[in-house]
Amino acid sequence: MLATSTASAAEVALIGTFDTKAAILSFDAGPPKTVKVGQTFGGVTVIAVAKDRATVDIDGKRRVLIRGQTYSSGAGTAAQSVTLAAGAGGHFLADGQINGGTIRFLVDTGASAVAIPASDAKRLRIDYQSGRRGTTQTAAGLTAMYMVRLDSVRVGNIELRNIEAIVIEQGLDTPLLGNTFLNRMEMRREGQTMTLTRRY
Repeated sequence: MLATSTASAAEVALIGTFDTKAAILSFDAGPPKTVKVGQTFGGVTVIAVAKDRATVDIDGKRRVLIRGQTYSSGAGTAAQSVTLAAGAGGHFLADGQINGGTIRFLVDTGASAVAIPASDAKRLRIDYQSGRRGTTQTAAGLTAMYMVRLDSVRVGNIELRNIEAIVIEQGLDTPLLGNTFLNRMEMRREGQTMTLTRRY
């Protein structure tokens, strides 16, 4: 059980939720803390918790945080940043959207571009076969790929438009959040959390 903390954090991020009982929060990009409904920590009181959001009291005002969203009390508004928690194997997964459709990315600084399996591209109604065709090496060998432009890529409250991406027909199971998105972020890792802050 967390002790009550009166010092206010400058930034608060919702990492996840535990049923409707508790919110998993990161304070100032620090390690995740589990704060139960009704408890106060870092100057933040958790009022209610739902599947992907939490209602909190910050600086005497109620705010709803969506999972992955960071609130900056200094700025008075939600900052253009997102805090992610490490999953199994130390990998960072990010719930996001492509052209308004939901998707879950694996953060991959080694990927030159946002990369999407063809199955997800079809689900999101991306006409990838009209893009420039090429080949790429995957674990399954050489496979066809298509260069496309995405109208929007969103992670948390960061949304970038007109992003270059590749669609891979075979050999890729998980969408990759690559450097056509990450190059526009300041990336800060502390322990089991990673914070992406939009630079431009």
